[in-house]
Amino acid sequence: MTLRAFMHRIAVLTVFAVLLSGCDKENPLTVVKAVAAGAPSLAPFFDEDSGLGKDAAAVRSQPVRGSLQQGDTPGLYGGSKQPTICDVAALERFLTDPGNHDKAQAWAHVLNIRTDRIPEYLDRLTPVLLRHDTLVQNHDYKKGKAVPYNSLLQAGIAILVDEQGLPAVKCSCGNPLRPFKGDTGRISVRFEDGNKKWAGYERKSVVAVRPAPRKLARIALVDVHEPARGIDRPVGTTGERDATFDAGKPRVVPELAGTTFAQAGRELIDAGLAAGYAGQEPPPDGARVTATNPPAGSELAFGQYVMLTVAEGDGSASGGETGPATGPTTTPPSPHPSGPGTPPSGTPPSSGGRSGGTSSAPPSSSHGTPGPSSTPPQSSAAPGSASPAPKKSSSPPSTSAPASSSAPPPPSPPATSSAPITGEPPTVTSRPATSEPASSEPATGGPSTTVAT
Repeated sequence: MTLRAFMHRIAVLTVFAVLLSGCDKENPLTVVKAVAAGAPSLAPFFDEDSGLGKDAAAVRSQPVRGSLQQGDTPGLYGGSKQPTICDVAALERFLTDPGNHDKAQAWAHVLNIRTDRIPEYLDRLTPVLLRHDTLVQNHDYKKGKAVPYNSLLQAGIAILVDEQGLPAVKCSCGNPLRPFKGDTGRISVRFEDGNKKWAGYERKSVVAVRPAPRKLARIALVDVHEPARGIDRPVGTTGERDATFDAGKPRVVPELAGTTFAQAGRELIDAGLAAGYAGQEPPPDGARVTATNPPAGSELAFGQYVMLTVAEGDGSASGGETGPATGPTTTPPSPHPSGPGTPPSGTPPSSGGRSGGTSSAPPSSSHGTPGPSSTPPQSSAAPGSASPAPKKSSSPPSTSAPASSSAPPPPSPPATSSAPITGEPPTVTSRPATSEPASSEPATGGPSTTVAT
């Protein structure tokens, strides 16, 4: 190589580096603190030595096909044969103790509830184990205040999720959690403060959770140690009413060509499968699906991903990259002051309290978990219905819509929930899944872009 050619190459690389530096300044990386399973928090809300919660060891993060997943995605969360991973009653006793009023006030403020509503809020939370390395907004307790910071929770960590499947509390320390607000594709994960880089960590396996479109009646879990064992857990229970199902039983990929991206996602949830896409943002809800991978009629285990291809010009860009998402945001509502006053509007009613007597008093039916700041598309009925799901509009659901379920039932006759929601239609129940794929509209004739990895 001549000196002139060498200098020319150096000049080109310098210009390229400058351009990249300018882009980074306009869209900087979000610093995220890694939180390993079993590692103690430096500034917890709750003393971690008291046994409030217990993480599961040696849980490898599962691969994802799309970094934003809804809280009702089949198999998003896990469980085990020892379901008592979080002592919700102990957390309630701690937060309602007058001696811990300052902590309770800071805790409630993060979750947008009043301190006197903490017991009924806890009664609607459900303990699960993470199956993915999951991005959240975490909170430490410092100098009498909740201090937010972005964190990546390792798979295997025990958390409580709310009625829309959003992470709400980290079990071992009681720290309140909110949805991650940053760009999942531009993060810088820091492994420090005793949180060493864990085995199996992969940047492409990181996921953030957005709210399910409706309150859930049940959550479908996958045993983190026995993936073929599914766990059907009623929302607001801690494992005492779990039922099991065969997570290895084949689920048939429905015919989705011609449906919208939102409709396809609902039909896949009904079938016990997850919707996959390429890129960091999902396609617009109205983008028209032209094909799936694997194709309709294929058989997959519970919770497996089906990659969706959408028509070019329906909000997607060329080369498999999706366009700007018009779906729901994961940003929580603005905090509501704790203490006496009017509760936040639009909060869902109580589901009747936690089974097993973990609450000292039955919750009111007029207050509850705050809804998301933007309403996702309406989901279809509970997964595993006995007939193909009809085509539905992708318009948002009304606030009075019945609760849905992310869990297929055990192979027994359908039954309604033991604790119907007061003042609303009864919760939707599930039925055994059919082997026939769902019907769909004809596909559009335009060019298409593959949304796949």
